[in-house]
Amino acid sequence: MSEFFGPLDSESRVPPGQQTRVATFLISAHGALARQFAFTLPMKLESAWQTELNAQLYRETEIISLLLRATSWVPDHTLGYMAASWETAWFPAPIEGIPDRTLAVAAGLAALAHAVHAGIRPAALLPAEANANDPFVMALRRIEFENGRLLQAQILFLKGPELAPFRNAVSAALERRHAEIGKLWAEALEGAGITISRAE
Repeated sequence: MSEFFGPLDSESRVPPGQQTRVATFLISAHGALARQFAFTLPMKLESAWQTELNAQLYRETEIISLLLRATSWVPDHTLGYMAASWETAWFPAPIEGIPDRTLAVAAGLAALAHAVHAGIRPAALLPAEANANDPFVMALRRIEFENGRLLQAQILFLKGPELAPFRNAVSAALERRHAEIGKLWAEALEGAGITISRAE
């Protein structure tokens, strides 16, 4: 087991098996976010946070498109079972204690997105000698950059005035989502020969 991708091939590229496992996990997570953003959006945008959801929907679909094209895909027979458990974990979870149903759903989605964008950092697994011109390496670095931008919007919303009265409920939801996503991410990587430290 290693804390980085590898062993790299003769051209310093990430092994296709690891690319496939990581890309599938990321596509599952970002695909779930894109679907939920799409269903959470009203037909008419009436607030700043709804406008931001609309922007995030398109950024999530761009991440998926990038991964589909940049990954060197190989068969992975364990992905069927793993993907089913991932998809279950992404189910919408409105934050309890928020009486406005629309706001509760949006806050639950923001908590999930915060956990995905802050807790899943695949570019950190790239060893220093990884080929900087490889499409997969470039994709992971681009995703890391986009995640940082998306995360800022989620922080502003979760700490904003609409959710101020529900701070404890929001904090509890964030903690639960981070623990859940961190566990899934670590398990997915372990199956590909990579180990990361995580809080239990």
